[in-house]
Amino acid sequence: MFQIFSDFATWLVYERLNLIPSTKLGDALHFFVEDVSKIFILLLVLIYFVAILRASLDVGRVRDYLAGKHRGTGYFLGSCFGAITPFCSCSSIPVFLGFTSAGIPLGITMAFLITSPLINEVAVLLLVSLLGWKFTLVYIVVGMAVGIAGGAFLDHIKGERWLADFAADALREGQQHQTDGIRPPTGTQHMSLSRRHAFAKDETLTIFKRVWFWVILGVGLGAALHGFVPDGWIASHLGTGQWWTVPVAVLVGIPLYSNATGVIPVMESLITNGLPVGTALAFCMSTVAVSFPEFVLLKQVMKWQLLCILLLLLLTAFTLVGWVFNVVFPLVS
Repeated sequence: MFQIFSDFATWLVYERLNLIPSTKLGDALHFFVEDVSKIFILLLVLIYFVAILRASLDVGRVRDYLAGKHRGTGYFLGSCFGAITPFCSCSSIPVFLGFTSAGIPLGITMAFLITSPLINEVAVLLLVSLLGWKFTLVYIVVGMAVGIAGGAFLDHIKGERWLADFAADALREGQQHQTDGIRPPTGTQHMSLSRRHAFAKDETLTIFKRVWFWVILGVGLGAALHGFVPDGWIASHLGTGQWWTVPVAVLVGIPLYSNATGVIPVMESLITNGLPVGTALAFCMSTVAVSFPEFVLLKQVMKWQLLCILLLLLLTAFTLVGWVFNVVFPLVS
């Protein structure tokens, strides 16, 4: 299915640019052209069709639906909703306040916020095209499990006591409205096919403009690793499964602010060059979900105690995920 992109890269790099196959520059540029062309085409097609489906999604109705659910069901549904909505760190405050204002418990809100940057249609598309459906399914399950477990833990320790004052007030008012049977209007309206097409077109262009740079950056870094890192270097230094490589990968990922679109091609190159799957997965999740910009934004609605707990929770979860996958994945692959 994807052979056409490899053939295109071969034609452009080796025939038109006259680079020599099997050289470092030739291999790196071939990797870059093949992955960028494949990702760009698939992004445009998939985002459009996903946007068509999302055009009928009423976020307000989903929010109100979550507000009335049992906690366990709420964690799962919040994580599922996070997986199908491409919110990034810049959206964290309005989304957070929208959920708390509806009276949704903090744990369900955090299950959504933790899962959303980890899993979206772009990340799933990249994982399927670069690493296969088996790894993609594993990534989705693990990402949702981290969101669900994180939300449940924050509810268990009553994390809402460390919300900023205005956010805590909004949560109390929303919960009081639920008790009184008051629900804000959701404003649902039917969209015609032409309006859905217009929405999908705008959504496709908006998301593409937002992620194209990260695709170029991520694939560029991956191409550099693929073409210029000596064969076997990563496998010999980091690929023997030393326990310390996973927490180091998690810590290294924190300042490398990116989204899943940018980091997944890097992860592909690391795995190809011999980095264990668990270590690569921990690095990817840390880079995507534990970024300085997002925590700076969340500081506006959380006190420092809750931010520190959230940070330690995510770092611990990603480290455990990395260790488990380094042990289990070789046995089932």
